[in-house]
Amino acid sequence: MNDFDWKNLIDPLFYIHFDVNGIKLGIYIVLFIVFAETGLFAGFFLPGDSLLFLAGIYSRELIENILIIENDFLNVLLLATLVALSGILGNIVGYWFGSKSGYYLYNKEDSFWFKKKYLVQSKDFFEKYGGKAIIFARFLPIFRTFAPIVAGIVSMDKNKFMFYNILSSFIWSFTLIFAGHYLYGFLLENYEIDLKKHIELIVLILVAITILPVIYKFSKKSKTQDLEN
Repeated sequence: MNDFDWKNLIDPLFYIHFDVNGIKLGIYIVLFIVFAETGLFAGFFLPGDSLLFLAGIYSRELIENILIIENDFLNVLLLATLVALSGILGNIVGYWFGSKSGYYLYNKEDSFWFKKKYLVQSKDFFEKYGGKAIIFARFLPIFRTFAPIVAGIVSMDKNKFMFYNILSSFIWSFTLIFAGHYLYGFLLENYEIDLKKHIELIVLILVAITILPVIYKFSKKSKTQDLEN
């Protein structure tokens, strides 16, 4: 916690290596961030996809915050499962909030923490793809924050929502964490490329991959609105 810099808030490694007086808390911070992305409307600035990919690389270090497991696969499996469960819980809170506060959100003024245009865009996205939007949104920043809220607003069937919620959370978690872990091992063993030495590049690539579809979606929507006007 020494020499804190506000830029640390968008650095995944800051959370993975987080400690207080030598006590490692990375696993708890990672799980909280995953929950907060959909449960606390914090998805627009917290590192999501890049955090999970890097968590896969540092899976042993994170799991050792709570217990020691010698088996490498079980380390990754436990981490991915815990992250998936946090994502499920976050979506449940988002759905509940949407079902209780839909009218309030549509009439709420913009602030640093809340942008109504993101809610509207997510609603359009949800109406286009239905339940599948819950799965797609998991891999799209901003959309994954508002998708469960919109599901609550439109009173999506709870059983249907939970099915897509559980499915999407496990797909998202297992895909990114296992990819990070085994790609790191593969490149290091076969090509002597240590991904831990290229963290900034990895983050930039992952941010670009996940953000570009969102930017495209927003720009396309803006152009359509301009033509209509």
